[in-house]
Amino acid sequence: MIDTPYALGVLAAMALVTFGLRALPFLAARFLQRHPLVQRLGRFLPLAIMTLLLLHTLVGSARQNPAGPWAELAAVTAVVVLQWWRRHALLSILAGTALYVLLRNPGLAG
Repeated sequence: MIDTPYALGVLAAMALVTFGLRALPFLAARFLQRHPLVQRLGRFLPLAIMTLLLLHTLVGSARQNPAGPWAELAAVTAVVVLQWWRRHALLSILAGTALYVLLRNPGLAG
C-alpha cells in the first residue's frame, strides 16, 4: 500500500508539471513573438504545411483511384482558378470539394 503523504506529493508534483507545461507557451509568448526565427517560421510554415498536406492527400487518393488522378487534379485546378478569380477561400474550398466528390462518385450526380 502506498503512503498517503507520498501519494499526495506525487499528485502535487504531477499537477505542477502539467500546469507548468500548459502555462509555458503563454509565459514565453512575448519573447517568441519578437524572435526573428519564430517570425520567419510564421511566414513560411503555414504554406509549407498546407502544401505537404495537399500532396500527401493527392498522392494517397490518386493511388487508390483506379481511374487515375484526374478527379484530384480537376478539383485542385478548380480551387486554384476560383481562388485566383474570386479571392474567396470558402467558395474555392467548397467548390473544389464538391467537384471532387462528384467526380469520385459519379452516381451522386444523377
